[in-house]
Amino acid sequence: MNSTVVRALLVRGMLAGLGAGTAALIFAYLVGEGPVDAAIAFESAGAHHEAGGEELVSRSVQSTAGLATGMLVFGVAVGGIAALAFCFALGRIGRFGPRATAALTALAAFLTVYLVPMLKYPASPPAVGNPDTIGDRTVLFFLMIALSVLLATLAVLLGRRLAPSWGNWNASVAAGGAFVAAVTLAMVVLPSGDNVPRGFPATDLWEFRLASIGIQAVLWTVFGLLLGYLAERVLEPRAAESRASALTA
Repeated sequence: MNSTVVRALLVRGMLAGLGAGTAALIFAYLVGEGPVDAAIAFESAGAHHEAGGEELVSRSVQSTAGLATGMLVFGVAVGGIAALAFCFALGRIGRFGPRATAALTALAAFLTVYLVPMLKYPASPPAVGNPDTIGDRTVLFFLMIALSVLLATLAVLLGRRLAPSWGNWNASVAAGGAFVAAVTLAMVVLPSGDNVPRGFPATDLWEFRLASIGIQAVLWTVFGLLLGYLAERVLEPRAAESRASALTA
Protein backbone atom coordinates (compact mmCIF):
# COMPACT_ATOMS: atom_id res chain seq x y z
CA MET A 1 0.00 0.00 0.00
CA ASN A 2 1.64 3.23 -1.14
CA SER A 3 1.87 6.45 0.85
CA THR A 4 -0.84 8.19 -1.20
CA VAL A 5 -3.40 5.54 -0.33
CA VAL A 6 -2.34 5.51 3.33
CA ARG A 7 -2.72 9.29 3.46
CA ALA A 8 -6.16 9.10 1.90
CA LEU A 9 -7.24 6.40 4.36
CA LEU A 10 -5.83 8.40 7.26
CA VAL A 11 -7.98 11.38 6.29
CA ARG A 12 -11.01 9.09 5.90
CA GLY A 13 -10.30 7.59 9.29
CA MET A 14 -10.26 11.02 10.92
CA LEU A 15 -13.52 11.91 9.17
CA ALA A 16 -15.04 8.63 10.33
CA GLY A 17 -13.80 9.43 13.83
CA LEU A 18 -15.47 12.82 13.67
CA GLY A 19 -18.76 11.20 12.68
CA ALA A 20 -18.39 8.55 15.36
CA GLY A 21 -17.54 11.21 17.94
CA THR A 22 -20.71 13.09 17.01
CA ALA A 23 -22.84 9.98 17.50
CA ALA A 24 -21.12 9.23 20.81
CA LEU A 25 -21.63 12.85 21.89
CA ILE A 26 -25.38 12.60 21.34
CA PHE A 27 -25.51 9.32 23.27
CA ALA A 28 -23.38 10.73 26.09
CA TYR A 29 -25.54 13.84 26.41
CA LEU A 30 -28.80 11.90 26.43
CA VAL A 31 -27.74 8.90 28.55
CA GLY A 32 -24.56 9.76 30.41
CA GLU A 33 -25.27 13.17 31.89
CA GLY A 34 -27.88 11.91 34.37
CA PRO A 35 -25.46 9.65 36.31
CA VAL A 36 -22.80 12.39 36.22
CA ASP A 37 -25.24 14.89 37.77
CA ALA A 38 -26.12 12.32 40.45
CA ALA A 39 -22.42 11.80 41.24
CA ILE A 40 -21.80 15.54 41.51
CA ALA A 41 -24.81 15.91 43.80
CA PHE A 42 -23.47 13.12 46.03
CA GLU A 43 -20.03 14.72 46.19
CA SER A 44 -21.48 18.17 46.89
CA ALA A 45 -23.67 16.85 49.70
CA GLY A 46 -20.68 15.45 51.58
CA ALA A 47 -18.12 18.12 50.74
CA HIS A 48 -17.15 21.06 52.88
CA HIS A 49 -16.24 23.84 50.47
CA GLU A 50 -14.13 26.74 51.54
CA ALA A 51 -15.90 30.06 51.75
CA GLY A 52 -15.76 31.98 48.51
CA GLY A 53 -14.87 28.94 46.42
CA GLU A 54 -16.19 29.09 42.88
CA GLU A 55 -16.23 26.70 39.95
CA LEU A 56 -13.71 27.57 37.27
CA VAL A 57 -16.02 26.10 34.63
CA SER A 58 -19.77 25.92 35.16
CA ARG A 59 -21.61 22.64 35.00
CA SER A 60 -23.67 23.85 32.02
CA VAL A 61 -20.48 24.52 30.03
CA GLN A 62 -18.99 21.18 31.07
CA SER A 63 -22.07 19.27 29.89
CA THR A 64 -22.30 21.06 26.52
CA ALA A 65 -19.22 22.73 25.04
CA GLY A 66 -16.78 20.78 27.21
CA LEU A 67 -18.40 17.45 26.43
CA ALA A 68 -18.60 18.25 22.71
CA THR A 69 -14.96 19.32 22.52
CA GLY A 70 -13.74 16.25 24.36
CA MET A 71 -15.78 13.74 22.36
CA LEU A 72 -15.04 15.24 18.94
CA VAL A 73 -11.31 15.66 19.54
CA PHE A 74 -11.14 12.13 20.93
CA GLY A 75 -13.06 10.76 17.94
CA VAL A 76 -10.77 12.42 15.39
CA ALA A 77 -7.62 11.33 17.26
CA VAL A 78 -8.55 7.68 17.68
CA GLY A 79 -9.99 7.66 14.16
CA GLY A 80 -6.60 8.55 12.72
CA ILE A 81 -4.80 5.94 14.83
CA ALA A 82 -7.36 3.25 14.00
CA ALA A 83 -7.11 4.10 10.29
CA LEU A 84 -3.38 3.37 10.41
CA ALA A 85 -4.15 0.06 12.15
CA PHE A 86 -6.67 -0.64 9.37
CA CYS A 87 -3.98 -0.03 6.75
CA PHE A 88 -1.70 -2.51 8.48
CA ALA A 89 -4.44 -5.13 8.97
CA LEU A 90 -5.90 -5.01 5.44
CA GLY A 91 -4.93 -8.22 3.66
CA ARG A 92 -2.95 -9.56 6.63
CA ILE A 93 -5.74 -11.08 8.74
CA GLY A 94 -7.48 -13.11 6.07
CA ARG A 95 -9.28 -12.48 2.83
CA PHE A 96 -11.48 -9.71 4.17
CA GLY A 97 -12.56 -6.71 2.17
CA PRO A 98 -12.37 -3.10 3.39
CA ARG A 99 -15.73 -3.16 5.19
CA ALA A 100 -15.03 -6.40 7.08
CA THR A 101 -11.49 -5.29 7.94
CA ALA A 102 -12.80 -1.95 9.22
CA ALA A 103 -15.39 -3.74 11.36
CA LEU A 104 -12.75 -6.09 12.80
CA THR A 105 -10.39 -3.17 13.46
CA ALA A 106 -13.12 -1.27 15.31
CA LEU A 107 -14.07 -4.37 17.32
CA ALA A 108 -10.45 -5.02 18.26
CA ALA A 109 -10.02 -1.39 19.33
CA PHE A 110 -13.18 -1.49 21.46
CA LEU A 111 -12.08 -4.69 23.18
CA THR A 112 -8.40 -3.91 23.76
CA VAL A 113 -8.48 -0.15 24.32
CA TYR A 114 -11.63 0.02 26.42
CA LEU A 115 -13.47 -3.12 27.44
CA VAL A 116 -10.57 -5.24 28.73
CA PRO A 117 -8.95 -2.37 30.71
CA MET A 118 -12.39 -1.42 32.04
CA LEU A 119 -12.81 -4.90 33.55
CA LYS A 120 -9.80 -4.19 35.80
CA TYR A 121 -10.29 -0.46 36.27
CA PRO A 122 -13.99 0.31 35.73
CA ALA A 123 -15.02 3.88 35.04
CA SER A 124 -16.00 6.04 37.99
CA PRO A 125 -18.05 9.22 37.79
CA PRO A 126 -16.21 12.54 37.96
CA ALA A 127 -16.02 14.20 41.38
CA VAL A 128 -16.08 10.75 42.98
CA GLY A 129 -13.02 9.34 44.71
CA ASN A 130 -9.90 10.66 46.36
CA PRO A 131 -8.33 13.39 44.16
CA ASP A 132 -4.91 12.61 45.67
CA THR A 133 -4.84 9.22 43.92
CA ILE A 134 -6.12 10.29 40.51
CA GLY A 135 -2.60 10.37 39.06
CA ASP A 136 -1.83 6.82 40.18
CA ARG A 137 -5.18 5.55 38.93
CA THR A 138 -4.65 7.20 35.53
CA VAL A 139 -1.20 5.60 35.20
CA LEU A 140 -2.60 2.18 36.08
CA PHE A 141 -5.43 2.52 33.56
CA PHE A 142 -3.09 3.47 30.71
CA LEU A 143 -0.73 0.69 31.73
CA MET A 144 -3.62 -1.76 31.43
CA ILE A 145 -4.45 -0.36 27.96
CA ALA A 146 -0.84 -0.81 26.85
CA LEU A 147 -0.74 -4.38 28.18
CA SER A 148 -4.07 -5.21 26.54
CA VAL A 149 -2.95 -3.93 23.12
CA LEU A 150 0.44 -5.64 23.41
CA LEU A 151 -1.04 -8.97 24.47
CA ALA A 152 -3.65 -8.81 21.70
CA THR A 153 -0.91 -8.17 19.13
CA LEU A 154 1.12 -11.10 20.44
CA ALA A 155 -1.99 -13.30 20.35
CA VAL A 156 -2.56 -12.43 16.67
CA LEU A 157 1.07 -13.23 15.87
CA LEU A 158 0.76 -16.52 17.75
CA GLY A 159 -2.38 -17.43 15.83
CA ARG A 160 -0.69 -16.74 12.50
CA ARG A 161 2.31 -18.80 13.56
CA LEU A 162 0.18 -21.79 14.55
CA ALA A 163 -2.28 -21.61 11.64
CA PRO A 164 -0.23 -23.56 9.04
CA SER A 165 0.13 -26.61 11.31
CA TRP A 166 -2.95 -26.36 13.55
CA GLY A 167 -5.49 -24.94 11.10
CA ASN A 168 -7.17 -21.54 11.34
CA TRP A 169 -9.86 -22.56 13.86
CA ASN A 170 -7.57 -24.34 16.32
CA ALA A 171 -4.93 -21.63 16.02
CA SER A 172 -7.52 -18.92 16.69
CA VAL A 173 -8.87 -20.74 19.74
CA ALA A 174 -5.34 -21.27 21.10
CA ALA A 175 -4.40 -17.62 20.52
CA GLY A 176 -7.63 -16.42 22.14
CA GLY A 177 -7.07 -18.67 25.15
CA ALA A 178 -3.51 -17.40 25.51
CA PHE A 179 -4.76 -13.81 25.39
CA VAL A 180 -7.39 -14.43 28.07
CA ALA A 181 -4.87 -16.22 30.31
CA ALA A 182 -2.29 -13.43 29.94
CA VAL A 183 -4.85 -10.68 30.57
CA THR A 184 -6.16 -12.52 33.62
CA LEU A 185 -2.62 -12.81 35.01
CA ALA A 186 -2.04 -9.08 34.43
CA MET A 187 -5.28 -8.23 36.25
CA VAL A 188 -4.27 -10.36 39.22
CA VAL A 189 -0.78 -8.84 39.44
CA LEU A 190 -1.73 -5.17 38.98
CA PRO A 191 -3.00 -3.30 42.07
CA SER A 192 -6.64 -2.46 42.54
CA GLY A 193 -7.78 0.95 41.44
CA ASP A 194 -11.25 1.00 42.99
CA ASN A 195 -11.74 4.33 44.73
CA VAL A 196 -15.51 4.70 44.96
CA PRO A 197 -16.42 6.17 48.36
CA ARG A 198 -18.48 4.14 50.78
CA GLY A 199 -22.13 5.00 50.60
CA PHE A 200 -22.18 6.01 46.95
CA PRO A 201 -25.49 4.80 45.42
CA ALA A 202 -24.90 1.51 43.62
CA THR A 203 -27.64 2.30 41.09
CA ASP A 204 -25.97 5.56 40.04
CA LEU A 205 -22.59 3.83 39.74
CA TRP A 206 -24.07 1.01 37.65
CA GLU A 207 -25.89 3.45 35.36
CA PHE A 208 -22.73 5.50 34.87
CA ARG A 209 -20.65 2.45 33.95
CA LEU A 210 -23.33 1.17 31.57
CA ALA A 211 -23.45 4.61 29.94
CA SER A 212 -19.66 4.61 29.65
CA ILE A 213 -19.72 1.23 27.89
CA GLY A 214 -22.54 2.45 25.65
CA ILE A 215 -20.62 5.57 24.61
CA GLN A 216 -17.61 3.52 23.55
CA ALA A 217 -19.80 0.92 21.83
CA VAL A 218 -21.58 3.63 19.82
CA LEU A 219 -18.28 5.32 18.98
CA TRP A 220 -16.56 2.20 17.65
CA THR A 221 -19.63 0.81 15.91
CA VAL A 222 -20.24 4.00 13.96
CA PHE A 223 -16.53 4.34 13.27
CA GLY A 224 -16.28 0.82 11.86
CA LEU A 225 -19.27 1.36 9.59
CA LEU A 226 -18.12 4.76 8.34
CA LEU A 227 -14.50 3.74 7.83
CA GLY A 228 -15.55 0.62 5.90
CA TYR A 229 -17.72 2.70 3.58
CA LEU A 230 -15.14 5.44 3.04
CA ALA A 231 -12.22 3.04 2.66
CA GLU A 232 -14.10 0.99 0.11
CA ARG A 233 -14.65 4.10 -2.00
CA VAL A 234 -10.90 4.73 -1.95
CA LEU A 235 -9.73 1.16 -2.52
CA GLU A 236 -12.31 -0.41 -4.83
CA PRO A 237 -11.83 2.01 -7.78
CA ARG A 238 -8.10 1.37 -7.58
CA ALA A 239 -8.70 -2.37 -7.58
CA ALA A 240 -10.98 -2.01 -10.60
CA GLU A 241 -8.36 0.07 -12.41
CA SER A 242 -5.71 -2.56 -11.65
CA ARG A 243 -7.91 -5.33 -13.04
CA ALA A 244 -8.66 -3.29 -16.16
CA SER A 245 -4.97 -2.59 -16.70
CA ALA A 246 -4.16 -6.27 -16.34
CA LEU A 247 -6.79 -7.21 -18.92
CA THR A 248 -5.60 -4.67 -21.46
CA ALA A 249 -1.90 -5.42 -20.98
